[in-house]
Amino acid sequence: KENCRPDGRELGEFRATTVNIGSITTADGSALVKLGNTTVICGVKAELAAPAADSANKGYIVPNVELPSLCSTMFRSGPPGEEAQAASQFIADVIENSQIIAKEDLCIANGKLAWVLYCDIICLDYDGNILDASSFALLAALKNVQLPSVTINEETGSSEVNLKQKNPLIIRQHPVATSFAIFDDTLLIVDPTAEEEHLATGTVTIVTDDEGRLCSVHKPGGSPLTGAKLQDCITRAITRHKEVKKLIDKVIKSIKPK
Repeated sequence: KENCRPDGRELGEFRATTVNIGSITTADGSALVKLGNTTVICGVKAELAAPAADSANKGYIVPNVELPSLCSTMFRSGPPGEEAQAASQFIADVIENSQIIAKEDLCIANGKLAWVLYCDIICLDYDGNILDASSFALLAALKNVQLPSVTINEETGSSEVNLKQKNPLIIRQHPVATSFAIFDDTLLIVDPTAEEEHLATGTVTIVTDDEGRLCSVHKPGGSPLTGAKLQDCITRAITRHKEVKKLIDKVIKSIKPK
């Protein structure tokens, strides 16, 4: 009623968002993202492999979201739980639907050699809204990736890697996720904390790209949304996209070698 939440935010207000790029030196690209207390780190490892027979001109992107027991008392150690699996599937869908990277760009030699990008997203501190933080960390880490140039020796057929010459990935879209929690079927709050997620009657995550197009709407059950409310969410997601894009561009610019 008073447009105020337990942490003092207004209903439509996001938590402070910070991103740090290149935080893992052993990865080919990495990023650490904080959304309030929710902290997620993403590391990208690139390996060479033969492309699949049915898509000889494409590489692979393999995302994996981990919610270890250290990030919250809600999770147990052991094989990935339901939420981690759902988050991994969500990220895989975002990569596929938004065409963040064209898989053809990862192909080095048609039918012979392609890059595989293993994107490990690990939550260090869980305080709600894992999907926004994970997709943001993935995007920032991919923008940080530098891959060495690889050529195939025609005579021997073996691949030769030139570590001195590195190229960034071609990022074709910047998908950004915006999550809302639904209360009493009518009230929408943005960027919910773990406590708010627990009390909510449902959640919805909207993913938009640079042109303001929808990449995906993720709504796992819960209370329904009217068309008007969904439209409202989409409009706010587009505004949020601009903010996140601005933040990423600023960080990338600040670490570019002068």
